[in-house]
Amino acid sequence: MSYADHLSRLALILLVSSGLAATASAQSQPTKGEQALKYRKSLYQVIAWNVGPMGAMAQGKTAFDAAEFARRAQAVAFLTPMLPEGYPEESRNVEGTKLKPAMWQNRGDFDAKLKDLIDRSAALSKVAGGGDEAASKQAFFDMANACKACHDKYKAD
Repeated sequence: MSYADHLSRLALILLVSSGLAATASAQSQPTKGEQALKYRKSLYQVIAWNVGPMGAMAQGKTAFDAAEFARRAQAVAFLTPMLPEGYPEESRNVEGTKLKPAMWQNRGDFDAKLKDLIDRSAALSKVAGGGDEAASKQAFFDMANACKACHDKYKAD
């Protein structure tokens, strides 16, 4: 899928989201923190949608499809740079957050871990674009470990 296709999809998502936001605003205005939490949860949901099938391929649970793997890796690499803006200070104590207080106390470490995820996602996309199954799987596990490093320390579940 081309970059233009991703932008078209993003425009459609934003259009639908703005329609939903207009409907919701008629009921009540969410705070900036509540909006940020919805934003980041939405991003993570779309990232998970793409990571799941790659994980199944990387673990040998489904057949490896190089084109599908590369397409999903490209989507994740497109989405992860959007994550940092989903963590403004206003979202610190919003109901429904799964962030541990330690995240706010160690913001520099959290930001470094998030940057590592972004970098590893970009590397995954590049490697997967080459079609090499073993290298793609390794790059996937590197990216997944970046996710895990942050979740283990900063996500309550």
